[in-house]
Amino acid sequence: MKLEQRLVKYKDLKPCTNAFIDTRSPGSDKKENFTVIGPGVAENPHQHVHISIPHGFNIGGARQPPGCLNSQHSHLTEEVFVVHFGDWDFITGINADDGRITLNPGDVISIPMDVFRGFENSGSVLGYLHAVLGGDDPGRVLWAPSVFEMAKDFGLVLLENGALVDTTLGETIPDGELPMPVTSAQQIAEHRVINSEMLDDIVVRVADFNWQTDTVMASFDGVAEAGLIGPENKQEGILASKLNWQHDFVMSAIRLAPGASIADHIRYEEEVVFIHQGALIMTVDSQQVELTKGDNFSTPINAARSFSNHGEQDAIAYITRRTNSPKKPSFI
Repeated sequence: MKLEQRLVKYKDLKPCTNAFIDTRSPGSDKKENFTVIGPGVAENPHQHVHISIPHGFNIGGARQPPGCLNSQHSHLTEEVFVVHFGDWDFITGINADDGRITLNPGDVISIPMDVFRGFENSGSVLGYLHAVLGGDDPGRVLWAPSVFEMAKDFGLVLLENGALVDTTLGETIPDGELPMPVTSAQQIAEHRVINSEMLDDIVVRVADFNWQTDTVMASFDGVAEAGLIGPENKQEGILASKLNWQHDFVMSAIRLAPGASIADHIRYEEEVVFIHQGALIMTVDSQQVELTKGDNFSTPINAARSFSNHGEQDAIAYITRRTNSPKKPSFI
């Protein structure tokens, strides 16, 4: 894959507006879902996948106007959200009444598997969430029973194989396929209950980031790093995050002051760079890539890469890497 094919500009994101069974439910019908690094968990086979290379994790996105809701559901893997812009409420419970917490730009939440959750743009402007799901195949979404009932009223049928049938477009259930059974009481009982107080335990607010200047990556003037997801990494000098359980991927934030740079180095795992603030120039095997706010870049394994901030404000990138303990980078 060419280097430019590993860059997904925010302005070039291709949304799917009917990715899931709740796509026509009142209050949820204006949401846009994105699969940046696939295959994701969309139920619509026409969902656009920007980068299909297996990374050991999936990168997605959700963009919603004020008041727009993503209905209650659960996942089979850990799910991490970074609030890119807007204010968002995360809501737990099969009936959306177990817990609620509001996150603001830059905040991070890691929602464990087997927890019913939904999220709503609770602010006054358009909002965007950067999302990471564990595994190359994160499995299917398990929906609250009420979602099935609402979908039926709007002509949508979810099949056992995870596909979505839209009867309003003349689609019918294929021969040999059956509708997905409505989530049972036993399945619901197997899920965890997380209340509002417990939700605070799975959130790291941007104001509480533990910015370090003594990590391997932050050994350059004007650079700081904060571990966000994953255990302590002694090789890199990164302290354990508040969200320190194993996800099979890690995430850290890198902050470069204006004029700061990180020298050429090689990584041995998949690495995705997401720009939250400002802009960065990455030089990868002597080729330059400019990353601006909202962009994602998947850096090839073993490629030499460097970072520099040519702007007038701090640049902040959220970086996700495969495995619970990535190897120390080799500087060239």
